[in-house]
Amino acid sequence: MDAVIAHELTRRFGRFTAVDRVSFRVPEGSVFGFLGPNGSGKTTTIRMLTGILEPSAGSAEVLGMDLASNKEKVREHLGYMSQKFSLYDDLTVRENLDFYAGLFSLPLARSRERIEKIVEMAGLSGRTNDLAGRLSGGFRQRLALGCAILHRPRLLFLDEPTSGVDPRSRRRFWDIIYGLAAEGTTIMVTTHFMDEAEHCDRIGFMYAGRLVASGSPAELKALLPGYAWEIPSEDPIGLLERLKGTKGMIESAVHGRSVHLLAEEDSGAVFESLGGRRIVPSLEDVFVHLVMNERKVLDE
Repeated sequence: MDAVIAHELTRRFGRFTAVDRVSFRVPEGSVFGFLGPNGSGKTTTIRMLTGILEPSAGSAEVLGMDLASNKEKVREHLGYMSQKFSLYDDLTVRENLDFYAGLFSLPLARSRERIEKIVEMAGLSGRTNDLAGRLSGGFRQRLALGCAILHRPRLLFLDEPTSGVDPRSRRRFWDIIYGLAAEGTTIMVTTHFMDEAEHCDRIGFMYAGRLVASGSPAELKALLPGYAWEIPSEDPIGLLERLKGTKGMIESAVHGRSVHLLAEEDSGAVFESLGGRRIVPSLEDVFVHLVMNERKVLDE
């Protein structure tokens, strides 16, 4: 069964189309990564699926219910962690958790039980009397997640949850996400970190309000034509210019201090002569390829 079915979801703000006919499915119990640069329409799509924003066109089915006609019932089973952690800085960790338990109308006994589990899960033992505003980014992040899942939602939306936190906190946060998914929670997470997307069951790539591709990491990498190469360079932009028109090269782009390119099978010798090597393509390579194609479509 699918936890989310989006059908041509569209959202316009005046003449600007923020989300343009987006359709996808999120299987129950899976982790679905929603990728794209800032302004690509990820957050707007999430806000439509949670019922915060009305779509200008299209429809959505969430947890087997039509969202438009069952908005309040659907919300009872949703958890939502926004980009700006919804915490009260002048309340302690425990007071924040108590407040959200009250919002979800949890019975007192269940509230106490859930809060203790959340505190343990988030690594906040011994910190429950600390003010939320004085916590580090990683602790605030995990507290915000704890507040969002106190009522055991069947479907959890996480909007850029790891922005602004250190790599160690990001890894710990994803360990918690995997644990929740293993327990049956469906998770839809927006991110612009390609390494995080590698660990999602399925991924949707957003660009300029459009969903340009969707599938598992392996399925998306299979979309790349030819073979992937990497050529290190002290001047990657200059190398990119010199490579223009090279026979057998399909496309190329700068990746840090190197150039990544896609090439036909029989054209490897020229790239080897430049110090290049064949590589396993990453999701970043996939995204660059998809964006290049999408720009061509938009320019036509």
